[in-house]
Amino acid sequence: MGKGATNVAVPGADDPLTRPMAAERAKEWLAPLPPEKLLGKSYLVGFGGLSVVLIDTGAGLVLIDGALPQAAPMILANIRKLGFDPRDIKFILSTEPHFDHAGGLAALSRDTGATVLASARGAEGLRAGALAKDDPQSEYGGSWPRVTRIRVVQDGQVLRLGRTAITAHATPGHTMGSMSWSWKACEKKVCKAIVFASSLNPVSADTYRYTASASAPVIRGFEASYKRMDALKCDILISAHPDNAGQGRYNDKPGACRSYAERSRLLLAKRLARERQEVSR
Repeated sequence: MGKGATNVAVPGADDPLTRPMAAERAKEWLAPLPPEKLLGKSYLVGFGGLSVVLIDTGAGLVLIDGALPQAAPMILANIRKLGFDPRDIKFILSTEPHFDHAGGLAALSRDTGATVLASARGAEGLRAGALAKDDPQSEYGGSWPRVTRIRVVQDGQVLRLGRTAITAHATPGHTMGSMSWSWKACEKKVCKAIVFASSLNPVSADTYRYTASASAPVIRGFEASYKRMDALKCDILISAHPDNAGQGRYNDKPGACRSYAERSRLLLAKRLARERQEVSR
């Protein structure tokens, strides 16, 4: 469907794609913040507890993540505050198939005509609007608006648009379809590598066990993601949940990505130790 044929919600009408999800932390996650310039043509257009990024490539806009369903109108409003037309968004990059980061993707894609890019496993979850069976949080159940306009990208694949090249980095563990994204932003003679990292938190439903044999692929996923984050060139880190990045809306301290991985390493090690201790009792 071309941009001229894009369906847009009628103002004031009940919109199933932006109908509020009554998540326990929704108010905290969607704490309003003004849009903020990062560097060059990269901007933060998200919230106090959920990151969303806009990149002006010179040949169209790229958005990263969509927060909760009810966040979509606020994201579009922030984009307009920066002087951009949301209909110029060509692609929306997804970090993970969870409602708090992907819930708004269906509405954003519909209202802009943009194509959503995700990993193969991520795309499965976005099309279903539901958690995968091997997701550590699958027991929570629930659903969010399904995404229909999707393109699958591979680990290491580069999206080139205008003056910007954005690289996809598989970072499984939190979900097996998680994807992080990196690009270079420049202002005058200063250029920096920016990484938008997917969640690496080893959280789960109460009955899930990381020490179970069925969880071995998830553990290997985490280990691979730690190595990936350790190796990435990373001058500015944006994490899907800002509080996980270590400071404010982003972290521009040296070694930010390595610190991000180390935080998860320690949390996972504690979780595994606790589970083993419970079994030995």
